[in-house]
Amino acid sequence: MPVSLAGMSTPVLRIGGFAESEVVTVLNTACGQVGIDPVDAVLLRGHTNAVYTLPAAGAVAKIARAGTPLDSVRRTLRLVRWLTGENFPTVELMPVRQPVVVGGHAVTFWHYLPQPDRPVPAAQLAVPLRTLHQLPPPPFDVRSVDTAGAIRRSITEITALPPEDIAWLEQRLADLEDALPHVRYVLPPGLLQGDPQHRNALHHDNAAVLCDWDTACFGQPELDLVTVEIHCRRFGYGSAHYQEFADRYGFDVTSWAGYPVLSALRELRMITTNAKRASPGSSTLLEVRRRVQGLRSGQDRLAWNIL
Repeated sequence: MPVSLAGMSTPVLRIGGFAESEVVTVLNTACGQVGIDPVDAVLLRGHTNAVYTLPAAGAVAKIARAGTPLDSVRRTLRLVRWLTGENFPTVELMPVRQPVVVGGHAVTFWHYLPQPDRPVPAAQLAVPLRTLHQLPPPPFDVRSVDTAGAIRRSITEITALPPEDIAWLEQRLADLEDALPHVRYVLPPGLLQGDPQHRNALHHDNAAVLCDWDTACFGQPELDLVTVEIHCRRFGYGSAHYQEFADRYGFDVTSWAGYPVLSALRELRMITTNAKRASPGSSTLLEVRRRVQGLRSGQDRLAWNIL
């Protein structure tokens, strides 16, 4: 039975320019094409992509935001299928033909893993990440990491920040790009998750499995490790929480000489990714501006609100 707006208690949703009514239409149509029951669907996330649990099917549907290239979605699916074949701890795909494309939106279906009401601790990310970084290269091309390029592209799409903030972001990026050639990495390059954090992992059998592979790439593991550290420091988990992760992984990225440059670059990406989607008067814009002002005043311990 199709999902109806009347039966859902979710707020009005805007993702990449499409509204809640369109999301529900896409969900119902995609489910119908692969024979998955969307009844009692529940919205899990609606910030970047629309992610729904489908309890009747034991599945999760992920609707890519408008403008997401189909090749990018197919690349993610190919990687996850390969990881599953390598017995890597990842959320697995449902055994249906995918992606399903509806109205220009790519929809993918994943096995649903029931979750307790607590995030995965950083320490449980350590072993999966170390395993990922040490995997042999997949038998297909994986895009190379391009943090600076992603930041530059995001800055060009920002419309709601004042010119002085945009100018500061541009200069900050230029300074970090000047410093990058002098960074000396100590870990061998490998496959990266791209955005490893508490919300991109799930509890499973007293351990953790990784999920959300949209940003996977090939590069230096230090970037993944810096990302975990930033999430611990900025989102209220604390230094002890991070230290458990570092001890279990076997490397503390904060003691590495390249940490200041790489962490600053990663924080800049986290800010600009949200800034390009922020609209005037939105809570997202308020948080982005607060983060920018914090960086400009050197507040490297300023707590950030989750967006």
